[in-house]
Amino acid sequence: MTNLNKKQEYTITRNDREKMNQHRSFLIWFTGLSGSGKSTIANLLEKKLHEQKIHTYSLDGDNLRRGLNKALTFSEADRNENLRRTAEVAKLFIDAGTVVIAAFISPYIDMREQIKEIVGKENYMEVFVNTPLEVCEQRDVKGLYKKARCGELKNFTGISSPYETPINPFIEIDTVNESPEQAVQKILFMIKNKL
Repeated sequence: MTNLNKKQEYTITRNDREKMNQHRSFLIWFTGLSGSGKSTIANLLEKKLHEQKIHTYSLDGDNLRRGLNKALTFSEADRNENLRRTAEVAKLFIDAGTVVIAAFISPYIDMREQIKEIVGKENYMEVFVNTPLEVCEQRDVKGLYKKARCGELKNFTGISSPYETPINPFIEIDTVNESPEQAVQKILFMIKNKL
């Protein structure tokens, strides 16, 4: 019987692409509550890396739900599938020699461990954007917390669904005491030897 899942090998490798790009590739995974500042910091980080001629690509939950993950709901199973698919896409970009920046609530430790397993432990840099729930609610740019408090949104992380704090993140950002610019400088310092 033929193995239909056999990996196809190509001449050009990740190592070849990294040499051409003149930097290594890996995943920077931002996790934190909705409204914590993940996307703001991720966007600013990509801008700074781009200025340094680093090949990057940002994966964002809202954007992926417009296409690849369009049919997924916000049930726990579908949220996990959303993250699994995102990790698989990130793995492809890493193989392409790109620094991947992903901003997802990703509330469960075991799912973040799965993401790490998919892309490879050595390719995974977890950034915990640590913002208190009350601060996230004050920001509430999309009005989601208000809807969740009124019962209009089910399984909303921090309100009706838990967020499991990372135990040992690569970097922790305290957004009460660190500006997005300071956070990015901290991340750049921490990843410079990995590039």
